[in-house]
Amino acid sequence: MTEIAPDAYKVEMQLRVAAVGGSFEGEIALSDKVPPAACSIKVSGAGTLGHGNGNARFEIAPEGPDASRLSFQGVGEIGGLVAGVGQRILSSVSKHLVGRFFTALRKELETPVEGAAE
Repeated sequence: MTEIAPDAYKVEMQLRVAAVGGSFEGEIALSDKVPPAACSIKVSGAGTLGHGNGNARFEIAPEGPDASRLSFQGVGEIGGLVAGVGQRILSSVSKHLVGRFFTALRKELETPVEGAAE
């Protein structure tokens, strides 16, 4: 991921859906930021097997003295060969990717910050 402007990034990735895979280039942009409570993310990309785009809104709300709730809502569209071949399993693939995101986020949040008071 390479920053191309404030809150905008260029990405290159490999994606595999079912037996079909390929490389994609795209962009990710952050907007409607309300630190530290909310942020919107726009994603778009295209590659040899198709194209896609999506939008998501993330919101963090306090939920007790030592807890917060992260909620999200998003929509996306894909087209091309990857959509035709992977149409039946895209829901489970997207759920898997969301799960990986939250696993990585939890790991990041549980890592102590160097120099921070404990």
